[in-house]
Amino acid sequence: MTERSWGGTKLADRRAARRETLLDVAERLAGEEGCAAVTVRSVCREARLTDRYFYESFAGRDDLLLAAFERVADEARSALEGAVATGGPQREARAAVSAFVALVLDAPHKGRLLLLEPFADPVLGARSHLLMPVFTDLVGGRLAGAGDDIDRRLAAHALVGGLANLFAGWLHGTLDVPRERLEAHCVELVLAATTSATASGK
Repeated sequence: MTERSWGGTKLADRRAARRETLLDVAERLAGEEGCAAVTVRSVCREARLTDRYFYESFAGRDDLLLAAFERVADEARSALEGAVATGGPQREARAAVSAFVALVLDAPHKGRLLLLEPFADPVLGARSHLLMPVFTDLVGGRLAGAGDDIDRRLAAHALVGGLANLFAGWLHGTLDVPRERLEAHCVELVLAATTSATASGK
């Protein structure tokens, strides 16, 4: 059976487009005004869609907010995975920091949603903790020579947590330093961790 189309666009494609629009609005509202600004009514108003179209994609406000958060987290993971495939500790460190900076500082609403809003919204806070191993495992894989598995896990958590707090402080305005100094310091931290791991593995 051929799927019905309207104006040359299939129903599934229109639904997917509406879902992306709702996610875009939720992401922007949460990142610019905070998660409290994300409601079914506010998102539908900004997206110029009725709640009927909202509920065809999401069970409710929390479902939408989590999907927007996870979409940004997936962007961060993909960016970091691409960076650590560049080869060589120095190149990987600079590429990883540059990739993360491009995501969370060049698009600050994404950075705030990913790094700040989990502290304000319990739904995001719980999901953020569940997603942490995705990033610590990625970093831990670059610390292959850093002692045993427990040492690697501890080092990965310390590095990921430290970097996240640095970026969060800069986005929040509590860490008032030039952006280029922030980037350079983050590169130094990553290099120090990977260099230490390489040395200990010899």
